[in-house]
Amino acid sequence: MASEVVVVHAREEPPDRWRAAVFLAGPTPRSDDVASWRPGAVAELRGRWRGDGTLVVFVPEARDRRYGDHAGQVEWEERCLHLSDEVLFYVPREPATMPAFTTNVEWGMWHDSGRVVFGAPPEAPGNRYLLHYAAKFGVPVAADLPGTVAAALERIGPGASRTGGEREVPLLLWREEPFQRWYAAQRGAGNVLLGARVVFRFDVCWGLHVRVRVTAEGRVKDNEIVVGRPDVSVVVLYRAGATLDETEVVLVREFRSAGAAADGFVHELPGGSGTGGPARTALDEVAEETGLVLAPGRLREHGARQVNATLTAHRAHLFSARVTADELARLNGSGPHGLAADSEVTHVEVAAFGRIRRERLVDWATLGMIAEALADGDE
Repeated sequence: MASEVVVVHAREEPPDRWRAAVFLAGPTPRSDDVASWRPGAVAELRGRWRGDGTLVVFVPEARDRRYGDHAGQVEWEERCLHLSDEVLFYVPREPATMPAFTTNVEWGMWHDSGRVVFGAPPEAPGNRYLLHYAAKFGVPVAADLPGTVAAALERIGPGASRTGGEREVPLLLWREEPFQRWYAAQRGAGNVLLGARVVFRFDVCWGLHVRVRVTAEGRVKDNEIVVGRPDVSVVVLYRAGATLDETEVVLVREFRSAGAAADGFVHELPGGSGTGGPARTALDEVAEETGLVLAPGRLREHGARQVNATLTAHRAHLFSARVTADELARLNGSGPHGLAADSEVTHVEVAAFGRIRRERLVDWATLGMIAEALADGDE
């Protein structure tokens, strides 16, 4: 497909397919005798775009320079800001002719979205506050329009072909493996993504409000959020007892902000996410959270399942390993462990499976993983 740039002006309908989309945010001249900076930005984008397909550029200026429909203008801008992979802020502020009052509001809404770049001439007044937050949130900054365009296109790269509701998933989520795995499952079931809106993005976690046509039921589901994050590896360390209830299991006690237990901590299995594959991550997490170094051959794999399928798309890869009496004795009550750099502090506690059930020491998902591993261990 040939490389092309399609410009969509205020209140015009976007095309149904593209590889990337950029919104040109910044001050609009208040009179016809003041030149807009946006034609220069469009020219830069045309000259630099090399993607195999369409780059859409949203220009919040009407072709005829008429702005009578204020509400329609605002709704169009909100819609197209959310459709954009990058919001390019360029702020050549001039108090008399381009004060950028609306720009200040938009910057406040988007500066921490993970998909903005910021540019302004060094002599432009009133941008110090905006530049402060650009630095705080790691926003790419440039001192001229070509540099600002280059920064936006560098983050976009080749883009990714999306159509229909897919356009509403920005590249920063589209490229993530957890999203693609969830979306592949939906497509495999014959469902259609009609729309999406990023609700939050924090560290490796994100929330996406989606509209999905449930093909098998002939209806649209549009009142749920998909929460995504990288998969986790979880390990059941245990020493078999005379009965299942007497089998001892290694737990870690850790403060988690969402925990609602009486002691303010959660009691869970060693586990977490990593980049070395599920088994390698499992071994690393056991070492980090308990101090026990396991040889790879001691791990038994039990497969992967979603942890909370009504809310989160990520999976837990479950492993188990038998431990010796000496290992169990060394582990029990040990700590603190964890990664201080990640604010992780864990303490090891050993409990019999019967006690874990009766005293409700763990959540339902953890209880199920323990039961699965112990049942498999008896086979």
